[in-house]
Amino acid sequence: MSAPDLDVRYIARLARLELSDEEVARYQSQLSNVLTFVEALRKVDVSGVEPTAHASPVFNVFRQDVAQASFTPKEALANAPRQANDLFVVTKVVE
Repeated sequence: MSAPDLDVRYIARLARLELSDEEVARYQSQLSNVLTFVEALRKVDVSGVEPTAHASPVFNVFRQDVAQASFTPKEALANAPRQANDLFVVTKVVE
């Protein structure tokens, strides 16, 4: 039994999944591909690359929190299928 095969069965057991031999073989192949890709990434020289959380610079993208005009209750309820006392009426979903 190869290491990826053992890993697939071990992970399936941890996840309480029952996998057929066909599924184990399929996932073993996929896991092997992932591990090969990770190994290729490990070979890349990143010694001069500064760690980052984003591929491009991200700055504060929020607008200023300024009070502004909003809908009136009548405008907000204009397309409501059901309303009462200036409120939306919805079907009860929690007992």
